[in-house]
Amino acid sequence: MASPEKVAQFWDEGYTILENFLSEEECDALKAECHDVIDKMDPKEHHTVFSCTGHEQLKEDYFLTSGDKVRFFFEKGAFDEKGELVVDKQKSLNKMGHALHALCPTFRKVTFSEKMREVVKNIGYEDPVICQSMYIFKNPGIGGIVTAHQDSWFLNTKPLKLMGVWIALEDATLENGCLWFIPGSHKEGITDNYRMIRNPDKDGPPLKFTGAEPKYDDSKFIPGPVKKGTAVLIHGEVVHKSNPNNSDKSREIYTFHIYDQKGTEYSSINWLQPSEEMPFPHLYTFS
Repeated sequence: MASPEKVAQFWDEGYTILENFLSEEECDALKAECHDVIDKMDPKEHHTVFSCTGHEQLKEDYFLTSGDKVRFFFEKGAFDEKGELVVDKQKSLNKMGHALHALCPTFRKVTFSEKMREVVKNIGYEDPVICQSMYIFKNPGIGGIVTAHQDSWFLNTKPLKLMGVWIALEDATLENGCLWFIPGSHKEGITDNYRMIRNPDKDGPPLKFTGAEPKYDDSKFIPGPVKKGTAVLIHGEVVHKSNPNNSDKSREIYTFHIYDQKGTEYSSINWLQPSEEMPFPHLYTFS
């Protein structure tokens, strides 16, 4: 699944695309389990909006304490001023996170599959652990922008050994919000040492960013449209983004993040921390 050429591309460009990683049936099973979970969710118990521009989620413990749970993060405008949901529940969410890989059986099966283990071994990770997982909806017409970023802003290790696995459960196109990358940008490290961390000021919001958000030249980005079932491996320091979904087609994806624990220190000020109930599971041995 990850040929020597694909592995070389990952290390040289900061990402690589693995077509036909999941079958149609596997993609549909993940979607079905996700939407079954939403059916059982009561919106009155979950009101947090997720935004890459306003960062409303940083102000709430609901986000901070979601690492060992499955929680729901809504698009802007999903609720009225009285807190009532004003759109179809199935089309109201920005994402779900951050422990689908451990708590949802179909997601666990895909995450810890033999073919996933083989791919990560080919990349060269010796003791990979899963630190988080998300289902991102990018619903038609309202799916918001994901601004240019590096994943290591949020999940930092020393040395930097983070990788994202991004799996298209539907076709991801230029119109519905495919990924865009600056190839080779991972070789420059974390831009301006910008990071999201736990706020040491107990009187402030639970999370904060260090420094000013970096700006990137839009002309350097290239698109990565992919077909349903494709997996994209994303180096933790490669700069990437996705545009709003202005089409009438959804763009649902499953993504999770891995770091190589061998010889690596996971930052104690990262927003997400392992819990006693759910330590980060080892990819090669967890079942």
